[in-house]
Amino acid sequence: MPCTAVVGAFWGDEGKGKIVSYLALKDKIDICVRTGSVNAAHTVWINGNRYALHMVPSAFVYDKCRLLIGAGANVHVAKFLEEVEVTNVKDRIGVDYQASIIEEKHAIQDKTSAHLRGIGTTGWGVGPAIEERVRRTAKLAKDIPELQPYLADVPLEVNEAIDSGKNVLLEGTQGFLLSLYYGTYPYVTGRDTSASAICSEAGVGPTKVDEVLIVFKSFITRVGAGPLPGEIPREEAIKRGWFEVAAGTGRERRAAPFNFELAKRSVMVNGATKAALTKLDVLYPECKGVKSYDELPSEAKRFIEDIENKLKIPVVLIGTGPGVFDMIDRRE
Repeated sequence: MPCTAVVGAFWGDEGKGKIVSYLALKDKIDICVRTGSVNAAHTVWINGNRYALHMVPSAFVYDKCRLLIGAGANVHVAKFLEEVEVTNVKDRIGVDYQASIIEEKHAIQDKTSAHLRGIGTTGWGVGPAIEERVRRTAKLAKDIPELQPYLADVPLEVNEAIDSGKNVLLEGTQGFLLSLYYGTYPYVTGRDTSASAICSEAGVGPTKVDEVLIVFKSFITRVGAGPLPGEIPREEAIKRGWFEVAAGTGRERRAAPFNFELAKRSVMVNGATKAALTKLDVLYPECKGVKSYDELPSEAKRFIEDIENKLKIPVVLIGTGPGVFDMIDRRE
């Protein structure tokens, strides 16, 4: 499987960072391209350390993986440089020279616009930065002195890697239902978040993608405003252990049970071929730390079988805890 796109199924927070970091270590990924913007963080737990990454790909955990940020991404320069230092990846990370830049003025616009506050954005300035890019007045990575050591031709690197049979991961950000086109408009982000958009932002054509791995959480969460079918009260979410706070922004997440109809649509539009399921241990605490499917309780197995039967795709990775290797891998 030379090229796999990893996409979030719902409104983000599905655990894409955990899945990408596991695949990087398990499959010895050669190149990982992160797409999207600075938005909410991808969380990686390894060796007792927690990383909440807005820009650096989650595959940084594998020290031989080349890390790239695609041309379709929007780069927050200060956050990028900070994370490069924290993850110690200075010698193996690149930014496409045509990636656009999020400036301080964009964050101010984001935080002071009554309309954007009502939608519930992260406040990083992503929407205003994309707006400026569409007007063709945005700064690009090639215009920023601090980024000169990192500039790369991402499409060239990635396509050459795929053509030579290397393992490539395309790491999407946010969730499908935040898509500007297919999400709960107007309570969406400023870009498409589907698997097709992930490939486009990385510079990879559709014929080069072997698998689309869609990531589900065992329940649904979303931050900000907008519809959430089946939403439970905050107190009930706390009682069930479903209450979460976003790793990068500190915003409280609203919660709801797994929704099969939304999941079916997400599988359809993304062309998903396989699924990953995270936080099974939150839904069924007795699953915590389990590494074998056979050791799961029958109730948890029925839930997984329901997903496979109704969505018509296999659940190949099952997260049973926060750590990178708290995983049931059914691919072999």
